[in-house]
Amino acid sequence: MIAAARPVQRPRDARLLVVDGRGALLQASRASLVEYLRQGDLVVANDAATLPASLHGVHVPSGAPIEVRLAGRSSLRRDDLRFSAVAFGAGDWRTRTEVRPPPPALAPGERLALGPLAASIGALLGHPRLVALRFEGSADAVWAGIARHGRPIQYAYLSEALALWDVWTPIAAVPVAFEPPSAGFALDWSTLAAMRSRGIGFASLTLAAGISSTGDPALDARLPLDEAYRIPESTASAIRRAKAEGGRIAAIGTTVVRALEHAAARTGATAAGEGVANQRIDARTRLRVVDAILSGTHDPHDSHYQLLRAFQDDATLSRASAALETGGFRTHEFGDSVLIERKVGEAQRCSYDRGVPLPANLPGAPDGRQRGKTRSP
Repeated sequence: MIAAARPVQRPRDARLLVVDGRGALLQASRASLVEYLRQGDLVVANDAATLPASLHGVHVPSGAPIEVRLAGRSSLRRDDLRFSAVAFGAGDWRTRTEVRPPPPALAPGERLALGPLAASIGALLGHPRLVALRFEGSADAVWAGIARHGRPIQYAYLSEALALWDVWTPIAAVPVAFEPPSAGFALDWSTLAAMRSRGIGFASLTLAAGISSTGDPALDARLPLDEAYRIPESTASAIRRAKAEGGRIAAIGTTVVRALEHAAARTGATAAGEGVANQRIDARTRLRVVDAILSGTHDPHDSHYQLLRAFQDDATLSRASAALETGGFRTHEFGDSVLIERKVGEAQRCSYDRGVPLPANLPGAPDGRQRGKTRSP
């Protein structure tokens, strides 16, 4: 797949690969997303706004330059100033994380000077680059310092540096995410209006989306890190109502799946409240709440891809990956999208009856057959 090299959140030419419950693949425009939803469905999105979570400064004991990328918190409380963070040595976003030098050796109790902010290392979290970080000062001073000194976490595949507004989705609300819940870039106000006109519900929750990559294989294997979330009562009620009336729950992004499935596993039902999603979702996971997911395109080695295995079998996802590759879909935060429905029995009627079927000779077309109606691009 091709990396989306510009931070264009909602291009009209964005594409969508649809994987229905039987494993059939359809190509469509992302602008046509609502055509693959049904009256009575409920779409749930993450409304977290993205923090400027990259902080450059100095490791005080050595005087060496350091970058810390805030990566997690144990709650969404404003006065909680304890973070997990991933540390890098000298350099900036133009250098791929895989080849960035490591930070100086870090030890508990050492202090970091990060622009106007002072922080201390509370502990190493099982890896020399992953630390518990505690900021000094009042909550007002710390958040103001992060806002003034921090930058959005940057990506070397982009052609230009990100501004804060580049990483806020159209429904961004409380700034608690460390990287953007990027599936939400697919939403815009016309899409939400179209959902409403078709009787498709919409609700939101807040989850502090963590970082997607550290450049270190051992550390990346631990992703995703724990993520704090909050589910409003209005959202929990909407989910229960949709389920009772036979509607499907469509999650906008992996973060929504993590929050809803964690809450359901913890309480046995879709309940409002706060929690910390600390589970791994993969092929072994039995989904309790979510019926479909809209996500970005992911490499099979990514933790996000592992979550998709809870929705479809490996053979279907492999065909989907081949279709994305052959079709030149764009990947990463500002790329194209996939809509994947949870696998159902072969006897169930295909939910998606509109779209551009894949040509029979394109990798990913099931059994070489075209499915669905042909429609103009």
